[in-house]
Amino acid sequence: MDKPSLPGHKAREYIDRDRKVISPSYSRFYGFMMDHGLGSEVWDVDGNRFIDFAAGIAVCSTGHSHPKVVEAVKQQADRFLHISSDFYHPIWIEFSERLASTAPFKEPARIFLGNSGTEAVEAAIKLARYHSGRQQFIGFYGSFHGRTLGALAFTARKPAYRHGFLPLMNGVTHVPFPDPYRPILSSNDNDYGETVVDFIEQVALSKVVPPEDCAAILVEPIQGEGGNVVPPDGFFPALRRLCDKHGILLIVDEVQSGVGRTGKWWAIEHWGVEPDIVCTAKGIASGLPLGGIIARESLMNWPSGSHGNTFGGNPISCSAGLATLDLIGNGMMQNAAEVGEYTLDALSEIQVRHPSIGQVRGKGLMIGIEFVKDRQSRNPASALRDRILEQAFQRGLLTLGCGESTIRISPPLNISRDLIDEGLEILEIAISDAEEGLD
Repeated sequence: MDKPSLPGHKAREYIDRDRKVISPSYSRFYGFMMDHGLGSEVWDVDGNRFIDFAAGIAVCSTGHSHPKVVEAVKQQADRFLHISSDFYHPIWIEFSERLASTAPFKEPARIFLGNSGTEAVEAAIKLARYHSGRQQFIGFYGSFHGRTLGALAFTARKPAYRHGFLPLMNGVTHVPFPDPYRPILSSNDNDYGETVVDFIEQVALSKVVPPEDCAAILVEPIQGEGGNVVPPDGFFPALRRLCDKHGILLIVDEVQSGVGRTGKWWAIEHWGVEPDIVCTAKGIASGLPLGGIIARESLMNWPSGSHGNTFGGNPISCSAGLATLDLIGNGMMQNAAEVGEYTLDALSEIQVRHPSIGQVRGKGLMIGIEFVKDRQSRNPASALRDRILEQAFQRGLLTLGCGESTIRISPPLNISRDLIDEGLEILEIAISDAEEGLD
């Protein structure tokens, strides 16, 4: 396959203009300049076609410009664009009712809506403090929860996220996340998830955080930015028991893992555990800015004026969100489960042919491929991973990295097996060329 020279002429011109006016704080790994998209395919401004295995960081859950989402947005845009959260409007209520019906707990749910995952995390930690009257929290190393000062206090993925921004919100203690591929605690042949929970109780809650002062534990069911890391099966049941024992709230950050991505509405459902608060965003509105929390009704006892925002319940975003939930609940979530299993099987076969692949993991269409220098040491092969990303882009596949040396596969939830096959063929060529050190 002849490799095109990317980015093309028009894309390079736009990138030069971007560098003059856009904040340099954004991370851009390669020069894809989007023009339009349809489903799981996108085209750049030079007319080059790509298969999208990134979906805008798991945001375009129903694919690019799904006609039902576009129609919902158009119909609402003709009515009104904004009224502010000081007033009422029907679509805000209808969307919240629909979202509440997906709650992964039996108790009735209440909804708070904002614009992003970071805002969802901020709302969750504020609600936890208000409801419990406690001030301390526990978070996890490798986590990503956002970049505002409160959410950033929980984010523990890269020092670069914090450099120059300290001090952050106080009261957050971090513990290891149960990564079974890279355990850092001695497990004594126990379930490694249970080992981590034992560490929380015997070390964090005994030596650092008084249990009676701990408002909540905030955790991603599957660590996304940290490497699409899936915890052992014993982790969440043990964590729920620990929270119940000490009256600590369990907050799950489902910003990336939720809304059908793993083949269930919420990834936490894979472990049969009921959280107290769910944070959501990204794929909830197919690309429009929307985020929020789903909380047990008994927890949301904060009074009028205690928390809010201007754009909460935005009618355009809620219209897109309602269409998105309908599409996901009526076929796309099942497709994510089935195509995700198919993709994991195909990647397992690719792994056999490539010793640089240390582990393939995931649930549904939230999949990680971790690259290592060798399978014995498991040392991360970060430079190799980066070459693969570039090689895949040059051949027409959009992918993203995560963790130290992982490539994530998070396409739209309605992607077909044919496009998965085409994308994986490109990916394997990219892996082979990167392993051989080709340009």
